Amino acid sequence: MFALRRLFLLLAIGLSLGAPSVVFSQAFNRAQISGRVVDAASGDGLPGAHVFIASSMIGTVTDTNGDYVLENVPLGAHRLYVSILGFEHDFRDILLRTDREVRFNFELKESILEAGEIIVEAERDKNWKKRLERFIKMFIGETPNALETTILNPEVLDFEDKRGTFKAVASAPLIIENKALGYRIQYFLADFQSIPSRVQYDGEGLYEAMDPSSEEEALRWEEKRRTAFIGSFRHFMLALIAGRTEAQGFKTYSRPSIGGNVGDTFNAGMSMSSQRFPLDPAKLLRPGEAANEYFLDFEGHLEVVFMGEKEDESYFDWSMRPERSNPRFQTSWTFLDHGPVTVDYKGDTLDQYGVVFTGYWAFERVADDPPKEYRPK
Repeated sequence: MFALRRLFLLLAIGLSLGAPSVVFSQAFNRAQISGRVVDAASGDGLPGAHVFIASSMIGTVTDTNGDYVLENVPLGAHRLYVSILGFEHDFRDILLRTDREVRFNFELKESILEAGEIIVEAERDKNWKKRLERFIKMFIGETPNALETTILNPEVLDFEDKRGTFKAVASAPLIIENKALGYRIQYFLADFQSIPSRVQYDGEGLYEAMDPSSEEEALRWEEKRRTAFIGSFRHFMLALIAGRTEAQGFKTYSRPSIGGNVGDTFNAGMSMSSQRFPLDPAKLLRPGEAANEYFLDFEGHLEVVFMGEKEDESYFDWSMRPERSNPRFQTSWTFLDHGPVTVDYKGDTLDQYGVVFTGYWAFERVADDPPKEYRPK
């Protein structure tokens, strides 16, 4: 999920998942989501609220009565997210199982930021600029694609750096332009904080495809989107559902955990046993509660090695590994924060934060993340 990948390795592995037809048979079925967003105190409709499917290109704003409609929503697992300035955000983790209209109403409470919670720096001095640079590295990432990704409205950000904890708040959605992948993103940042060796943030992005300036740029974007997808967690999950992890270049191992920080969203290091055992990927999934749904379930830490590409040089600085002359194949570790996780036929998890990443999947951040509906051509 980063920068230019070696095409000969990709071609050697191949992209065709070869999944049973049932896995993708519902990919063409769509549902309609509608509802109303109101002020919880008065019951009045809230016009101009953003309502969207998280990490996707499907979104809208409420009308003068607070009503909204989202059409052509793929079946499966989604996070339905609602945000408007002056009110607390809200969301629903939903499973769409039939192609029909469903309604979700939201009652939003007024947002109150208590005095002293965040130190607001009135002047954008050199300290603010240093903190912005630090935030960009942690949030946008440190991969080659991050060098082509810009926050267009950084002035909405304020920071607190105290007692080893670094926090960021945004007074409006972040507008992010990713010129590496060709997307403009509205990111609704709800929470961001980091302590040594750990970065944790909460928020969701709404994607919009940018218009390429030339055919060459369009081809470049498609190549980078493709390489961002290859080796990603979404790629791994689709290969796992299709029963083709090895054919797609993934090897799986069990790593007994001997410690760790449960609840971390991203962590540069995790305490695990030095032992690892080959793990049959077929044992990671079991049937879910409905057709085309599964439970992802395993004990301890799952180690996933993607044999299609080695680590990028920038990963050494991020992971503080000294052996630059001996890069490994991309290796990630993950554990389940709240037990088994429901997964749909698209590889999407119902609890988006129930799967915790360390290693390479944690290294790749916003700059290397295409929208959830992206699939290589």
